[in-house]
Amino acid sequence: MKLLRRSRDEVGLPGVTGTARLDRRTRDLVRRLAPGEIAVVDHLDLDRVTADALVARGVAAVVNVSPSTSGRYPNLGPEVLLAAGVPLLDGVGRDVFTELRDGDTVRVHGGELLVGERVVATGTAQTLSTVEASQERARQGLATVLEDFAANTREHLLTETDLLLDGVGVPEVRTSFAGRHALVVVRGYDHEEDLALLRSYVREHRPVLVGVDGGADALVAAGYTPDVVVGDVDAVSDATLRCGAEVVVQASPDGRAPGLQRVQDLGVDGVVFPAAGTSTDVALLLADEGGASLIVAVGTHATLVEFLDQGRAAMASGVLTRLRVGGKLVDARAVSQLHRRRISVWSLLLLVLAAVVAMVAAVLVSSVGRSYGGLLGDELAQARDWVSGLF
Repeated sequence: MKLLRRSRDEVGLPGVTGTARLDRRTRDLVRRLAPGEIAVVDHLDLDRVTADALVARGVAAVVNVSPSTSGRYPNLGPEVLLAAGVPLLDGVGRDVFTELRDGDTVRVHGGELLVGERVVATGTAQTLSTVEASQERARQGLATVLEDFAANTREHLLTETDLLLDGVGVPEVRTSFAGRHALVVVRGYDHEEDLALLRSYVREHRPVLVGVDGGADALVAAGYTPDVVVGDVDAVSDATLRCGAEVVVQASPDGRAPGLQRVQDLGVDGVVFPAAGTSTDVALLLADEGGASLIVAVGTHATLVEFLDQGRAAMASGVLTRLRVGGKLVDARAVSQLHRRRISVWSLLLLVLAAVVAMVAAVLVSSVGRSYGGLLGDELAQARDWVSGLF
């Protein structure tokens, strides 16, 4: 049950009441959102990863300045929110950021956003049926989206040919990937569940643990210490950056790396990796060029819908990166289903010993076993008397 922070004179009013948290960058907002608060965001085509994060924080309602589904492509975020029982008020307009202050008590009722009895914004109250209708319209125009996606992919290939084909520009790191497995963790689709399923795999194979931005914190939360942290590092906690992992800061192709200053201010050395793709692509290329024998991906995109759900031209780099990495890359779910933990020698010996003890006990309690037990006792007594006679 969600905790709603209601002022005394608003108790009993229809709708959802809570403290408003405002931020134009949804990722920054999620980090400071408390259970029962109302998120006011500006997020065109709300994706599933963001929606999952909002639900995990216990958000009471979401008010979106922009359309949560524009119709450009089928995105998954609105359905995730509504399926979790989170009201979604859509397209209220950017003036809401001047009408409200962070921390105001607001109420979402139907298509209205209110402060007290004053309506500060109106929009569309989404339902599962309205979202499904929007998704259907988006699916009908999917061919155009795929054409744009293909064009973005071609453009990225032309600008990053040397990196993708020959590994030119991949920095040298002190962490050794050669001949080892690499576990690349992104804070994305079902990453917590996948990490839990991979515990025996991690214990047995000891892969290089690579955290991509917030994925590094996810590794720490799961009880691991990352070997490498990759990304622009704006979504990584200070504690994780100081955990002893090697930090690879992604830079734009012209060499600008805003995250490097933060890393250095923490007293941590950072390696710069200029690349136009996503942080996930940087991590995969780093592991591949380092000689990893297998790369296991947690929280990354596996299907076309998931790629399009990101709604960014840069996601075209993901397709090319996966072609570059090739058969080394496998999804965490496949590993968890195929992996079988090998039995150690000591475990096998204990298993055999337990079986022998059980067989002996079964024989001794039977009538035949008692007869043989008596004969064995007589033989042991005679042997003892014979040894005593020698002395």
